[in-house]
Amino acid sequence: MNPPVPSPCINICRMDAPSGWCEGCLRTLDEIAAWGRMSEAAKQQLWAELRQRRIVWRQRAAPPQ
Repeated sequence: MNPPVPSPCINICRMDAPSGWCEGCLRTLDEIAAWGRMSEAAKQQLWAELRQRRIVWRQRAAPPQ
């Protein structure tokens, strides 16, 4: 049996208004609220989405060149 999928929370809990994402874990409020009820497969899928969001987040934060 696989271990439970860990929460992406890193205790930086501030919502970014333009994106609707938490600045720490990059989840939406709905995703944060649903985490405890999600299946392990759904949690893994969300982790995959969060990896893509992290790329977008870093691109937004990068200074213009």
